[in-house]
Amino acid sequence: MAATETSRDQAAGAPGASLLVRLRGIRPSLSPAEDRVAEKVLADPRAAAALTISELASAASTSETTVLRFCRRLGLPGYPQLRLRLAEESAQPRTSTTQDTDISAKDTIADIIAKVAFVDASAVEETAQQLDHESLAATARAIAAAKRVDIYGIGASAIVGTDLQQKLHRIGVVSFAWNDPHVALTSATLLDRGDVAIAISHSGTTSETIEALEAAGARGATTVAVTNFPLSRLAERADHVLTTAARETSLRSGATASRIAALTVVDCLYIAVAQRHLTRARKAVKETRQAVAGHHVGS
Repeated sequence: MAATETSRDQAAGAPGASLLVRLRGIRPSLSPAEDRVAEKVLADPRAAAALTISELASAASTSETTVLRFCRRLGLPGYPQLRLRLAEESAQPRTSTTQDTDISAKDTIADIIAKVAFVDASAVEETAQQLDHESLAATARAIAAAKRVDIYGIGASAIVGTDLQQKLHRIGVVSFAWNDPHVALTSATLLDRGDVAIAISHSGTTSETIEALEAAGARGATTVAVTNFPLSRLAERADHVLTTAARETSLRSGATASRIAALTVVDCLYIAVAQRHLTRARKAVKETRQAVAGHHVGS
């Protein structure tokens, strides 16, 4: 069962998410005119908060009607609420320095370190703030009760998928991580009701990952999407959506920030699953640690 329009709108405006985090998440779904408004807002939230609706519309080469539609896409009733939220978030230290995270030719090594650290730390912090509690709990319940869990991810997302599979397997959850599109698809067609399929894609647009999740859903498996974009095609195909909040720059597409954000979600999910059978999980972790203890070189 794919996510409904209502549930996807709620995902775009998950409780705890900052307005700017939500805006980055829904940006790919905006119209060209709405995206020009988004560009102005994200470039300098403080300056945008000081503009009248007419001034913002003019700066974005669009109409006041488009700006109002943009507000509604963010779940706000009107422009005064947008200005208020932007002013509030601009006053926060982390938000006030978000506009210059891309690398320039003039940056020093110190600048590079500071920018990379800021983006990566923000990915963890903002992902935690906006992660939907109900979706996480529902996914953990489904995994804890599942006969089998399939995990699909390609490229950088495969790294996250392998990490999740290793964690779940270590506490006794039968799970498989597939990074080959053909193998993923054949495995998905063998799932059944009671099984869980988890698809990981930062963009939510990787066609092979979407295809595998669709196949799993058609077999009756519970489907889960881990993505940065709650209105993406992948999210539309999932029963439960777990969103990240990573910002990628021109040189860092598929970079560490997106993986760290997804790994944060994976860690939260793993702990939530383990908690449901805490005694068994602790015993499994202890026994597996003991099993490999002899393979560590002493000091």
